[in-house]
Parts: sequence; structure tokens; C-alpha cells
Amino acid sequence: MKFGVNTLIWTAGFGSEQLPLLPAIKSHGFDLVEIARFEWDTFPAAEVRRELDNCGLGASVCTAFTSPVNFCNADAAVRGQALDHVKRSIEGTASLGGSILCGPLHSGVGVLAGRRRNADEWSWVVENLRAASEFADGHGVTLAVEPLNRFESYFLNTAADGAKLCNAVDHPNCGILYDTFHANIEEKDQASAIDACGRHLAHVHSCENDRGTPGSGPIDWSKVFSALRAANYDGALVIESFGFAIPEIAGAACIWRDLASSPDAIAWDGIEFLKSR
Repeated sequence: MKFGVNTLIWTAGFGSEQLPLLPAIKSHGFDLVEIARFEWDTFPAAEVRRELDNCGLGASVCTAFTSPVNFCNADAAVRGQALDHVKRSIEGTASLGGSILCGPLHSGVGVLAGRRRNADEWSWVVENLRAASEFADGHGVTLAVEPLNRFESYFLNTAADGAKLCNAVDHPNCGILYDTFHANIEEKDQASAIDACGRHLAHVHSCENDRGTPGSGPIDWSKVFSALRAANYDGALVIESFGFAIPEIAGAACIWRDLASSPDAIAWDGIEFLKSR
């Protein structure tokens, strides 16, 4: 298993100014960094790739849709824009030498329809994820699609539903991103939920029930690690939290208080805990 950390702990948009973070991330024992990007026009890919290589760090990428541009939109042209964004993100992932693009690649984060998903939305998401997976295959990238909790998405909430979606997409480059925070809200049992991902488990995000440091709250990490080992999971375990001093991140993720003594502490203390399991 590899250990990673998501850059949303420190910044809403990783770029040249954040490159000094990479040696620090490596020095604390991480194997990879997960670059968060929501647009690619200004991303200095070659510069970031060079520094990743210099530090001996691997990379994954996370992204999300900016509402109303997502696969659930009733307008086919808007769904096409969403597919274009995913394709750009796939290209960005490949440019960093990464093999995982993760995130809620289905609907708009925080967009709640006041109802359950409908059959049209399901078919639109399946169709576009299949097209994105085919494109990803040509770039050596796997999509890791994230179920979110009910307060952030009405479309996909559980690991079992994630597996159902992957079965419908029916492409080896489409898998599930399992997130301990969302699972803590939606699942009866973390181990059973990880088991429900089955062969589709592609990537894992770790943080506590309050989005804080792994090991600082009530999540049963023994069950999480036992289930990952039982699944023979050899991918990345990435600490994902959000910078509580970054207004656009705090607002989007509903972070209204400090989750630790500093954003650094979530990463540095978190990896010590995870590596001790």
C-alpha cells in the first residue's frame, strides 16, 4: 500500500507557488501527492512533473464538476462540456505520470435535487463515464468515481451503489474511490462497505468523521485496514482534508472551525497514525 496526501489541505489550486510543499511531503514519508485541479488552462504540468520526479513522488489527481456542468444535466451540450473537463483532467493526470483520476465524476457537488436520482440521470452518467473510461484507457489512467454523503450528492451515496454503477459502465478503467468520511455517514459498517466495492476498488481516501486527522476520532481503523488487506488492496491510501484557512474550500466543504492545530498537522500526524496500523 502507498501513502498519499491531497493538496486541498493547503491550497484550492495547486501550481508553481505550491512546489515547495513537495519536498516537505516527501520528507514526512509520503509516496505520492494528490493534485487537486478544477481547471487546466493555467496548470504548469511540466514544471510540476519535474519537481515530482526530483522529489521521488508519485502523483494522482482529483477533480470535481463545477455546477451546473456535470453528467446529470438534462442539456446534452452541458454534459458534453462535463465530458470535456474529464478528458482534460485525464490528460493532466497522464502528464504528471499519474494513473488515477478520482472524484465525484457524476454530479455537481452540493447539488441536491430534492428527490432520488432518476433513470435518465443514471443512463447519462453511465454513457459519459463509459466514454471517459475509453479515453482514459488510451492514457493509462483509471477513473476512481466517488460516492458522496447524502448532504453533498443525491446521485451516488454508497459503495454498493458505486459497484452497481461500475458494473453498468462495464469498463476496466472505471472503478470506485472509497472515502472513510463519506462512508462514516452512509454505511452501516466500513469493512462491509469496502467489501462491497469488490473488484472495483481503485483508490481510497482517509480522514476522520469530522474531516480531521486520521486516528483522532471514532472511525474504526482496524476494520478499515483489515478489509483493505482482505481485498488485497495495493493502491494508494490518501489523506484528504481541507484547508480551514482557505475561504473557497472552507465554504464548499462546510468547514467552520479548525480541524487540528494546523493544516500541516493533519498530514504529518495522519501519516504517522496510518503507517502504524
